[in-house]
Amino acid sequence: MTFDEIVKTRRSVRRYKKDVPADALVDQVVAAGLAAPTGRKQQSSVIVRIEDPALRAEIVAENARIMGAPPSPDRGPDPFYGAPVMLLVIADKSKSTAVYDGSLALGNMMLKAHELGLASCWIHRAREEMEGPLGAKIVSRLGLEGEWIGVGHLALGYCDGPLPPAYPIRQDRYRTL
Repeated sequence: MTFDEIVKTRRSVRRYKKDVPADALVDQVVAAGLAAPTGRKQQSSVIVRIEDPALRAEIVAENARIMGAPPSPDRGPDPFYGAPVMLLVIADKSKSTAVYDGSLALGNMMLKAHELGLASCWIHRAREEMEGPLGAKIVSRLGLEGEWIGVGHLALGYCDGPLPPAYPIRQDRYRTL
């Protein structure tokens, strides 16, 4: 695919197969995030692959709580839509470009995932998650110092079904003065 094709056909996916992508593919997605531009070359963001099943369950439950939909056995998909890979992007809160740096990393990862035939979805609520005890636990387990802001999660895996259709692009979003 050309870059234009990747950009125009990438979609947020909310239904995933159980198949876990090969580590080599996930590593390529993460590498694209790490290569994203950063303000003043500070590289303030950190990408965390959540593999620990207990921690993943805590994150799922906390995200469900934050969004006001506590998990239940008979409820539909979890807040991560059943994606087999969960990536968390956090950034050093002391850097003025922290959220922008993390956002660019997430954007790069979504585009790379699509290029590789993987599906992804940016999941909000990482900010609220990182502001509470779960965030402190994650920072501690990572051995990081200082304050960290949650920028977003990336749900990653293989799409279960066709990609969602594209929304029409509103032409009034580009202006010239």
